[in-house]
Amino acid sequence: MSDRLQELAVFVRAAESGSFSKAARELGLSQPSVSRIIGELEARLGVKLLLRTTRRITVTDAGALFLTRAREVLADIEDAEDAARGIDSLRGTIRITMPVMYGARNIIPRLPKFLAAHTLLRVELSVVDERQDLVAEGTDVAIRLGLLNDSGFGARSLGILPRLVVASPSYLAICGTPKTPADLASHDCIFGPGQSGRTSWSFTRNGTETSVDVRGRITTDSGPGVFACVQAGLGIAITSPIMAGPEIAAGTLVPLLKSYKLSPIDVYAVFPGGRRPSTKVRALVDYLATDMKQTP
Repeated sequence: MSDRLQELAVFVRAAESGSFSKAARELGLSQPSVSRIIGELEARLGVKLLLRTTRRITVTDAGALFLTRAREVLADIEDAEDAARGIDSLRGTIRITMPVMYGARNIIPRLPKFLAAHTLLRVELSVVDERQDLVAEGTDVAIRLGLLNDSGFGARSLGILPRLVVASPSYLAICGTPKTPADLASHDCIFGPGQSGRTSWSFTRNGTETSVDVRGRITTDSGPGVFACVQAGLGIAITSPIMAGPEIAAGTLVPLLKSYKLSPIDVYAVFPGGRRPSTKVRALVDYLATDMKQTP
């Protein structure tokens, strides 16, 4: 039976990652071993599950059906083991991906308390602003901000993230301080992940919404890039109190247009499509949701 379970685990990771070598690295096997295990599984079933090319592994129709059931079997076994041990004896590895600035300032600082309560757990962090292929990367849960484009994935709301606009004292000394959203049209604005070089920023005041077309010469694909640019005096940027709190307190960033409100963005825990979150992943997300509600 253990050989059958290994077959399932090897097949699932090869199918999800599209690579024998990647599956081999993750499972601590050699690439020839992975190829042999998949070959023996296909021979025993009498069907082709994976199509091999020089560039990628793709799943056949029969393989897609088998993949769904194999995931269910592996998830059921893991849940059964966790149930037998109890919630206080969770073990294994949780693979998490999260945005750089938000993860560093609002997720990672919450992990010590969770890991102290579950000493047998390990966490692998992927801290990147680029949205990854969660299934191919073997991710268990992703922290996502804003709109969710992966409609086939499961998600749980963790709360909302207020936003504000900031600039450095050096920029304001040279370019002046905007008094209304309309003033932003004559300023350099910095565009971060998910934004374009020309866009519209919308504010609300006393129930009235105001939109302004903003322009800028700086676009960056990372949260730290936004912070470096705004602190260097290159323009005005949108951020959040969570991410800019220390800089605002230190006076290196100045909040602007305080009487106007930007709409907050949603924070989600996202689970890869086709995979039921394991007990340990559900425990982590439950903890984050509760802790973020108690200490926003």
